[in-house]
Amino acid sequence: MVIIKGHEIETVIFKNAHNRRALQLKNNIVMLLRSIGVNENDIDVPVENVAIKKAKASATWYYSGHRMYYSHNMQSKFVDNLHVLFKVIEIESNLVLSEKKTFDDFISEFREDSDIDDKRKEARKFFGVDPDLNDLEIITTKYKAMAKELHPDMPTGDTEKFKQLNIAHKILKRELT
Repeated sequence: MVIIKGHEIETVIFKNAHNRRALQLKNNIVMLLRSIGVNENDIDVPVENVAIKKAKASATWYYSGHRMYYSHNMQSKFVDNLHVLFKVIEIESNLVLSEKKTFDDFISEFREDSDIDDKRKEARKFFGVDPDLNDLEIITTKYKAMAKELHPDMPTGDTEKFKQLNIAHKILKRELT
């Protein structure tokens, strides 16, 4: 089980037919987004040629002038990452369809800048961690240590770096929660 965006998601480890399952998951994501009004031509879910390899799964879609994006890279295989991504979108889409969540809330949950991947790389570099690190506890520990050092009220404080620190932490926290 993983907790993402406040939802408990049961992870699945696929043992066979990885490429076929990845294609099925992509089609399911497209169907979900279409069910809440997203045009199929505005949905992009890249599928790896070899779905068993370690790779990030992502989905990008556009609606009402907004670019929405979600990715997952905490599982050991692309197809497993795509399954978690599908489950997150499924839960959030069902909340919209059942009117427990507004479409505006859905948009704000997934709205991202087009250069978000670059920002995440820069944030990890700022913290001095591995570019593939997905452990929010390690990042938060580094954040707290750096915050004590960079806080403007401290003798070693630096207002600009403190602002950068908070932005970097916010970017990674949004990705990893």
